[in-house]
Amino acid sequence: MTRLFAPAAALALAMPFAAGAEEIPAETVTRITEMLAGMQCEMDPADIEADGPGYELDDVFCADGQYDIELDADLNVTGKRKE
Repeated sequence: MTRLFAPAAALALAMPFAAGAEEIPAETVTRITEMLAGMQCEMDPADIEADGPGYELDDVFCADGQYDIELDADLNVTGKRKE
């Protein structure tokens, strides 16, 4: 069993994150994660969703609370709602 698990786990980590019918490239996920770190925030990358030309970030945990954040296609914050 262990032999089957390791290759499956490696494959899952190498795949782009899915957001509904659209896939989010790993490079974009990395850029979003780095941007959030600069804002003293973090989130589960699985909560990044493609939203038209931009992205919706659900359950972002920041130093001052939890937020939903909207980004445009250039990863600029266009909306931030405290939960």
